Formats: sequence, structure tokens, C-alpha cells
Amino acid sequence: MTEPATAPPPFAFLPIGLFGSVMGLTGLSIAWRAAHLHLAAPLWLADAIGAIAIAVFVALTIGYGAKAMTAAGAVLAEFRHPIAGNLFGTFFISLLLIPILIVPYARALAQVIWIIGAVGMVVFALVIVSRWLSDRQLLAHATPAWVVPVVGMLDLPLALPVLGLPPMHEVMVLGLAVGLFFAIPIFTLVFFRLLFEEPLPPALQPSLLILIAPFAVGYSTYVATTGQADLFAQSLYVLTLFILAVLLGQLRHVVACCPFRVSWWSVSFPLAASSIAAIRFANAQPGAITDAIALALLAFSTLGIAVLLGRTLWGIARGELRTMSA
Repeated sequence: MTEPATAPPPFAFLPIGLFGSVMGLTGLSIAWRAAHLHLAAPLWLADAIGAIAIAVFVALTIGYGAKAMTAAGAVLAEFRHPIAGNLFGTFFISLLLIPILIVPYARALAQVIWIIGAVGMVVFALVIVSRWLSDRQLLAHATPAWVVPVVGMLDLPLALPVLGLPPMHEVMVLGLAVGLFFAIPIFTLVFFRLLFEEPLPPALQPSLLILIAPFAVGYSTYVATTGQADLFAQSLYVLTLFILAVLLGQLRHVVACCPFRVSWWSVSFPLAASSIAAIRFANAQPGAITDAIALALLAFSTLGIAVLLGRTLWGIARGELRTMSA
């Protein structure tokens, strides 16, 4: 007699990369807050998106915590995976960004969350870089997900100007230096892999937009750290626009040809970060063109993230989490 199949533990198929949705929603809230200051956009929209981001973070933390307790082997396998393991950085990046949303209402809590995120992000980056150097890596594994630990370090300084913590200029320099230094070889390696290896699987195609993140976040981090939007900062912003234009052209057929996966959330934070950079650049270089670019990117990011959120919630309601996580 055949024994009945054992039901998988709750949340066993919840991927760590879904924390990328928190990054995207948080970044979009920050973008709308910046638009409120520069373009007189409604502040309530930024607050509403921020509330959704926090709710999603709490839900995912509870869900992934349940996965860790009931399916520890799956979590360990995910962390050891040469591609998916890098996405654990999305959790720590979320901890670095959420304080920007809550500092007006609970400064002490924001400070505690940022400190936890900062320590976790630095330790995670050390572990990942050590892993890269300790074992032979396969070129096929060099995907845009490898950029996540780099972006995480670049996010380290972003909340510091508003948290009210003692001066931490050295910490800001650490995040900027490590992030930009490793962005160059990793971007080159991933670009080389895309040129000379097999194309990314359809489910990973949207993750190409992650390649924008080091430049978009790098712009905001550089300005926050140095306090000036000089020629180097402008170069980072222009690179963001150039790479975004190239990648959007490459991905124009993805929606029609590929089934939805939660990995598509990887586009959300790069788009939001590009919007933030564009609004801040428009504030530093006022003009009709810079304002138009900022508004266009903000509208495009908002529409894209709204579609991702709606499709994800619809899929979860229909019990498709396992399929969407494949």
C-alpha cells in the first residue's frame, strides 16, 4: 500500500528574494517623498506606499521565519545556492531602507532597525565575498543577483542623514567605497557572461534590471556621503539612464512571452532607485528636461510596481505561490 505524500511545511516555497518587494515598495515611497519636496506631489501617497511596504515586510518576516523553523534544510540550501544565496541581502537591505520611512514617527525604533541591518549587511557582504574567493565559481552562475551584496553596501549610508545617530562618516565611506569598488568587476563579469554564455532563463530575464542598481543607488549614496552632486555623481546618473534604456529595450517582450514569477520583483528596486536619483538630480540641476525625466521615471516605476503587487497578491490568493517561486 502506497503511503500518502507528506504535505510540505507552511511557507516552504517562500523565496528569500521576495524581500525584493519590500525594497521596491520602500524605494517607491522614498521617491514619492522626494517628489513631494521637489515637485509638490501629494505626501499621502508616499505614506500609503510606505505603510504597504512595512506591512509586506512584517508579513514576509513572519512567513520566512516560519519557513526557517519548519523547513530549515530548505533555508540552508537556499543560502548555499550560488545564485539564490545572494538574495539574502534583500532582507538586510530592507532593514536599511525601512528606517527612512518610520523615523518621523519612531526615531528610536528606526535607529535600532538600521543598526541591525547595518551589522547584518556588513557581515553578509563579508561572507559572500569570502565565498566567492574560497571556491571556484562557474561563469554560468554569474547572474545579476550577484550585484545584490554590492547594492546592500551602497544602501548603508542612505538613512544616516535623517536618523539622528552620532556622526558616522567612516561608515558612509565604507558603504560607498566597498559598493562602488565591487560594482565594477561584478558588472563586468555579469556583462561578459551575458555576451558569451547562454541567455538567462526566461524567469530570470527581468533580473537584468538589477544591473542598474549600483549606478542609481551609487548616485544617491555618493551625494549623501559627499554632500555634493559633482561630475562623478552626474556620471553615475547618466549611466543609470543609459543602462536603463538599453535594458528596457532588451526586456520589451518579457511580459508577453514569459509566465509571471516572484523573481520579477527584482525590477522594482532598480526602477525606484532610478526614480529617486532622477528626482534628486532634477533638484540639483533644475530644468524642464530633468523634471520631465524625473516625472516619467516616477510614473513608470509606480505603474510597474503596482502591477507587480497586484499580480503577486492575485497569485497568492489563487494558491500559486509554489508555481510563482519556481
